Amino acid sequence: MLEVLLEAIIDSIKLLPFLFVTYWIMEYIEHKTKDKTREAIKKSGKYGPLIGSILGIFPQCGFSVSATNLYAARVITVGTLIAVYLSTSDEMLPIFLSEAVPISTVLIVLGIKLVVGIVFGFFIDLVMRLRHKDENEEKIIDLCEKEHCHCEHGIVKSALKHTISIFLFIFVITLLINLLMHFIGEEAIAQFLQNKPILGPIITGIIGLIPNCAASVILTQMYLEHVISFSAMISGLLVGSGVGLAVLFKTNKGIKQNIKIVILLYSIGVSVGILIQFIGINL
Repeated sequence: MLEVLLEAIIDSIKLLPFLFVTYWIMEYIEHKTKDKTREAIKKSGKYGPLIGSILGIFPQCGFSVSATNLYAARVITVGTLIAVYLSTSDEMLPIFLSEAVPISTVLIVLGIKLVVGIVFGFFIDLVMRLRHKDENEEKIIDLCEKEHCHCEHGIVKSALKHTISIFLFIFVITLLINLLMHFIGEEAIAQFLQNKPILGPIITGIIGLIPNCAASVILTQMYLEHVISFSAMISGLLVGSGVGLAVLFKTNKGIKQNIKIVILLYSIGVSVGILIQFIGINL
């Protein structure tokens, strides 16, 4: 038990400097582009799914929240909202970079999320238009998402807070995974999931529904520890949208509509994960 604890501590501490540098760069970029990003998605119009997916793959503080509030205000379509949710990578990219994951793997993951977001975003909007249910008819005042973001505290302070928060998440998740490996064994878990290819994406899709950054941390760490397959990770990361879903239920009127969005998001993520599993893509 002591060895497992020490291993988790050492593995987590190693990531601290890399996490801080990564978040500092991300905070700097976001402070320079935040207003432009928000304006871009507001003015995206019928190209919303394309613009939303492209902006979504770059980790930004509260971007899924901004998109959710814009949807609740009927400024963007449901297709654009889903596109943002599907493409948002949350904490996956910083963890990948701090763990020195091959850039080819990172680009493939981001590419899959981008393409899936664009394709399904446009398809959903097309279906909504055919059903005469275009939800971009009424525009109301945008709702504030600041309570979900630390971006207003300055670059260094914000980066430090984010680093510490994710460091603690990584430590807890790493410790739990190490305990799982210690008592059950990596091969036993991997074999269980591999023998049931559909089960992996279904489980990780459920994890992706966790409405905070814990979902992407759990999924990324499980993939890096070889607990889940590439396809299972993709499934969960597609479903995961940070705190976006929590804000959706808080700001968007119509519980049935929100539930349909969640079911749609989950179904897309799991289906794509299963498809990747059967195609045989595994990194």
